[in-house]
Amino acid sequence: MEEVMNIAPFDISVKFEDVPDRRGNSRFPVREEVRYRVLHSKSAPMIGAGKTLNISSRGILFTTEERLPMGRLVELSVDWPARLGGTCLLQFVAVGRVIRAENSRAAVRIERYEFKTRRTAQ
Repeated sequence: MEEVMNIAPFDISVKFEDVPDRRGNSRFPVREEVRYRVLHSKSAPMIGAGKTLNISSRGILFTTEERLPMGRLVELSVDWPARLGGTCLLQFVAVGRVIRAENSRAAVRIERYEFKTRRTAQ
């Protein structure tokens, strides 16, 4: 007698927390303000602010004000929590591609980055 398997419809939407971690790079739970700007936007400039959730040497996960477009280049700016020489404030500036996006957060694969010095608050 042949057995028939009944397959019910399923939801194929995937949330960040449902995706298994396959990265080889350690992620650090850095929680700092982030400013972002979608580069080469043909429509109105897409800019916003959020909070970093974690950072690794190859990527950054952060909250967003709106859903960022998949595959687009984004410039990120984060006030870095550590100081150069214990006194000089730093800013982490990175450019990367959006590899995952939801309405309120995005993951960007970092393509290049630099640290800049920043002014102290007046």
